[in-house]
Amino acid sequence: MRVPDQTQPTTMHECLPSDAVGKRVACDGERGTVRFVGTVPPTAGLWLGVEWDNPDRGKHDGSHEGVHYFTCRHPKGGSFVRPKKASFGVDYLTAIRRRYEMEVQQVLGEEIQISTRTVEMVGFEAITEKQKVENLTDVALRLCEVSSPGPPNEIRNTTPHVLMLDLCGNLLCCWDDVMAVTEQMEELKELQLSHNRLRVPSNPTVRPRAFSCLRVLSLTNCALTWPQLLECAPMWPLLEELYASENDITELQKPNDVLQSLTVLDLSTNPLVDGAVLSIGELPRLENLNMSKTGLSTLRFDDAMPGCKTAMFPALKSLAVNSNNISEWSVINELEKLQSLVRLSCRQNPLLSQERNPGTAMQLLIARVGRLEALNRWTVLPEDRRGAELDYCKMFGLEWLASGGHRDPQQNRPSAEFTTQHPRYQSLIQKYGAPEDSELKKQEPFALKNQLLSESFSLLLSLIDTVHNARTQFAMQNADPV
Repeated sequence: MRVPDQTQPTTMHECLPSDAVGKRVACDGERGTVRFVGTVPPTAGLWLGVEWDNPDRGKHDGSHEGVHYFTCRHPKGGSFVRPKKASFGVDYLTAIRRRYEMEVQQVLGEEIQISTRTVEMVGFEAITEKQKVENLTDVALRLCEVSSPGPPNEIRNTTPHVLMLDLCGNLLCCWDDVMAVTEQMEELKELQLSHNRLRVPSNPTVRPRAFSCLRVLSLTNCALTWPQLLECAPMWPLLEELYASENDITELQKPNDVLQSLTVLDLSTNPLVDGAVLSIGELPRLENLNMSKTGLSTLRFDDAMPGCKTAMFPALKSLAVNSNNISEWSVINELEKLQSLVRLSCRQNPLLSQERNPGTAMQLLIARVGRLEALNRWTVLPEDRRGAELDYCKMFGLEWLASGGHRDPQQNRPSAEFTTQHPRYQSLIQKYGAPEDSELKKQEPFALKNQLLSESFSLLLSLIDTVHNARTQFAMQNADPV
């Protein structure tokens, strides 16, 4: 493998940042990171070797004609582009002026005509006042190619009252640049940074005021690992909601002394190994956890016997495990050990498709997890729970009797195997009494099934109305002027 020639023609080099390698660029609507600057023989002139966020934009792994110029995470995630085709972005203040001040100027520069009369723009002074940059509390600069903060302290003078900042899909290359922006926003509570690629800071606490009030942080699709998140976590001492879906998180380590204020955590669409979730089970305030599309297939809380509650996830109320590989009811039995769980979403799992009747699967879920108030977005009414639990008792009554169960409480000793498979059965017998012999057969859950079908039909009608209204609005907005 030959060593690449890094000679750079001075005429082309002058139009590049001195530290171009590692910078973020945009080209034809795609974003990437510069990994190489130099010549690529036999062609003349300077090239940028770019690793693209979207590997489909690339062509190779950083090699050309046997020479390896740079390295990519994806075998076809890189390509070479001419410097003149790449944008290195603009500073925050330039983006603000383009996004907000120009909008106001355009509005004020327009003449409004009705029929043949020009209408005086009464009240637009109030609109202008509201739109003034210094009054903004929500700043949306998504896909605006922001790459740097701009002149020192100017952000504090320009947008001092920002509560929510959206910088998704921009060209910031490191957390230091982000902190240089946010430390000038002393009231900032929500920060959207999804679809960026940010280097971990060498000293996360060097700017303690940068995120001193931050409560909500979105880092979807940022190519982050869990250790990298933990390295950054000291920057967010008061963080309550963290959205980290579509990253490179495979294993989870225990967050020691960080993330202790989290109430919401989204880890969906990360290739987690089974059992990884247990590492975050001691987060004391976590109420809402999204583990959808993580490959989850097994779960065990070994600190609690069947029918008992685990000490893990003490505050967890809502759990989403959609589109996973759950195929055993034992996983649902483990969820019953969660002491605060009241909302569960587990759509698109093999476990549910095994049941010929979707209503039966829903009933089994309700019966096995005793405190559910909502399942797969449907409210579990008291009559639904009663019907599900009674049918569950009848459905497994023969198995209960065969395992040593008995209607006489003095002789009721079901096997450990049955208790493991049906940890709530004994408590349900105490609640409703043992089923009679004539009831020991599988029951079709007509009531719940009919309710679900009715609600599904109502939802379908609502969706149809929504689509119709959206099409009508789109047609009106795009209609030619009369």
